[in-house]
Amino acid sequence: MKMQSNIICALTLFLTASFGMLHAQDNNVNTEFGIKGGFNMSNLYTDDADDENILYGFNAGVYATLPISDFVAIQPELLFTTKGSELEYDNTLASGSSKFKLNYIELPLLVRINITKNFNIHAGGYASYLVSAKVSGDGDINFDEEINADDLERFDAGLSAGIGVDFNPISVGLRYNYGLTTIGKEREIAGTSYTFPDAKNSNLSLYLSYKLN
Repeated sequence: MKMQSNIICALTLFLTASFGMLHAQDNNVNTEFGIKGGFNMSNLYTDDADDENILYGFNAGVYATLPISDFVAIQPELLFTTKGSELEYDNTLASGSSKFKLNYIELPLLVRINITKNFNIHAGGYASYLVSAKVSGDGDINFDEEINADDLERFDAGLSAGIGVDFNPISVGLRYNYGLTTIGKEREIAGTSYTFPDAKNSNLSLYLSYKLN
């Protein structure tokens, strides 16, 4: 949980400090429609999460920026994004790595605030739908198997926050998604209920967007 806690604390402090700058800047928000994509660093977290189990992936999709005041806008997006976790192992029996890959269609809904003309912060939430999943292994044990997505929770939701820098018509940004729903389903064996996998999504994204209008 260390990485998640540090990122959330840093973003919270930054958001709080930024509100005092709003009226002193030329920071008007304009209507935008565009495409975006980027690089993901994902993990699954529990109470005993290990921040080293990072799975690298990508995100791609479209976005719109819809002003509601001079410096505030609503920003919906529609993305294809990868999540999951990677585990490396090295013991007397075998060594290698295994990857648990989750592919989602994701709908973030964010409030975007322009701190300056070229710098924004954004925060909100996301909802996503699991379209496919697989597990693979490299090393002494090699395998590549599809997982029936119906064996996992199809819907995921969580909180999002990030920052962006605008170089019209291109923007770059960094965003963190903190999952609030467990990816595994509740199951029952011999009268005992349990959830597997009992973990939630965590995802840090570096993205590049291009304004089309």
